[in-house]
Amino acid sequence: MANITYVTSESVTEGHPDKICDQISDAILDNLYVQDPYSRVAVECLTTTGLVVVAGEITSRGYADIQGIARRALREIGYTNPQFGIDCEDAGVLVSIHGQSPDISQGVDKEGAGDQGMMYGFACNETPELMPLPIMLAHKLTMKLAEIRKRGAIPDLGPDGKSQVSVEYHDNVPKRLSAVVIAQQHLDKISEDELREEIVEKVIKHVCGKWIDKDTQVYVNATGKFVIGGPEGDSGVTGRKIIADTYGGVGRHGGGAFSGKDPSKVDRSGAYAARYVAKNVVAAGLADKCEVQLSYAIGIAQPTSINVDTFGTNKIPEAKIAELVKKHFKLTPRWIIEHLNLRRPIYRKTAAYGHFGREDPDFTWEKTDMADILRQEAGLLKPLKAEARVMY
Repeated sequence: MANITYVTSESVTEGHPDKICDQISDAILDNLYVQDPYSRVAVECLTTTGLVVVAGEITSRGYADIQGIARRALREIGYTNPQFGIDCEDAGVLVSIHGQSPDISQGVDKEGAGDQGMMYGFACNETPELMPLPIMLAHKLTMKLAEIRKRGAIPDLGPDGKSQVSVEYHDNVPKRLSAVVIAQQHLDKISEDELREEIVEKVIKHVCGKWIDKDTQVYVNATGKFVIGGPEGDSGVTGRKIIADTYGGVGRHGGGAFSGKDPSKVDRSGAYAARYVAKNVVAAGLADKCEVQLSYAIGIAQPTSINVDTFGTNKIPEAKIAELVKKHFKLTPRWIIEHLNLRRPIYRKTAAYGHFGREDPDFTWEKTDMADILRQEAGLLKPLKAEARVMY
């Protein structure tokens, strides 16, 4: 008899209050990187009804019109109507920014890590993206919600929304969805019954059709109404969706958020590098599942530890995989930044719908360019195509 387990993951739309803050923080970083790719940035936001507060540290040769950046981000997300809790024209924007501490700068100047901490990267062969199925479905649902809102396929939708999926596994293989949950902000003009019918047909069945059966529980706006949303319904803060940003609760998380931080902060660049390593290990066929843990000390270039865990799915000894990782991935902050070409204004688009599993050439940490080298040195046969390794 199969061993049945469940994994649940959630995602939020770009109009969720926390994601508003992530996108503003990363838009500021991008703006400064256009002017000065050596900018040091650590910026966080808070939003509530009609208000955005921006605070943090910036050292740069560039200048950021932070009020203008915040308003433009709100406009692009879709907050142009005061009925949705905040609007780009009339929102208050408060700013408190100062320079990076010289105590931190002296360590970064010597090419050391910009902070201490641990970072995790993960990959598995459940999906073509080499990501866990639950988080990929959750992101695809919220992306579809945003798409239909922006093109008006369902009228009177607001920018705020969430998804959640529960996947049933049989002997670690995904089989079906036991539950799908959608929360979608809307105006009073559309009834809950109509909204539910439209979302089931145009979003849930479109994204999850092959995984749904007659026993799948489907909930749309389960409280019965979602008119008050956005910052009016819930305050938002940068860095409060770190599990949705990564692997949806599959694998571990070091606790450091990404958005608003330049890549000298290993919270961000180290996590990207760990994903890059883990994905290449799985793409090479060395394991079906791989988690990489890195740790750093502030001001020190070399990682203080590198650990590889393949959860018993390794095809060669796990110690050999760790040896290959240390040989081919230098993993100092400078190497990560240069190898993944991270000093570019690419970060605003990472701040919604996940930092991993995205098919975008700017997401360089998603490349599998080291897979053939790893596979060859491991003494395995010619690499399989990615789709041949996927479990479903």
